[in-house]
Amino acid sequence: MKPVYPLRILLVEDDELFRLGLQTRLQQESCLQVIAEAEDGETAVELTQEHLPDVVVLDVGLPGIGGIEACRQIKQRHPAIPVLILTSHSQKTLIERLMAAGAQGYCLKGIAAESLVLAIRSVAAGASWWDKAATAEIRAVFAQPEPIKNGLSSGLLENLLTKREQEILALVAGGKSNQEIAQILYIAPGTVRVHVHAILQKLEVRDRTQAAVLAIQKGLVAEELLGSQS
Repeated sequence: MKPVYPLRILLVEDDELFRLGLQTRLQQESCLQVIAEAEDGETAVELTQEHLPDVVVLDVGLPGIGGIEACRQIKQRHPAIPVLILTSHSQKTLIERLMAAGAQGYCLKGIAAESLVLAIRSVAAGASWWDKAATAEIRAVFAQPEPIKNGLSSGLLENLLTKREQEILALVAGGKSNQEIAQILYIAPGTVRVHVHAILQKLEVRDRTQAAVLAIQKGLVAEELLGSQS
């Protein structure tokens, strides 16, 4: 079930001044509502259970069990609730552990407020959002031993993109408009736009045409789908 706006957010951050500033900024958005706040991992898990928010915005360096373990426990108990990491750290090992814990997104502190809002909306819509530095690390994690011509391998594409994003990319490559994709997948056109934005960011391409070419090159689009568009 898709969340109803405004999106209900659990904000988890141990730095009181930063948390207050972030809460104040997010509350300025009519599509967002901070319903609860926590400053340690254990409280984050408890408040997620109590409030069932649409999105958990979670710092990593928390007191107690820490952000990674809090993320893991939240996702274990509530797999459908997306967790967006907001932190100042970008080490490769940290990103690998966050992916394993089930985080849907990763933003570095200092991100523009507009981008953070888009990231929150993206993960709430079922997409994922990874900071450019994090995306580079993800690519390194899944890199093949030998260079791959023509960009990413199909395996890497599958690791970078969620299943929904792969579905939408295939339909984009098949020549479908956002409106047509929305009708086929029974989702809102605005949700499709959010997914397409996330796809372009992850694949580091300028537009949907480049994304479609990449999808076709890597065999993510069935031949019968391509044939139906000719």
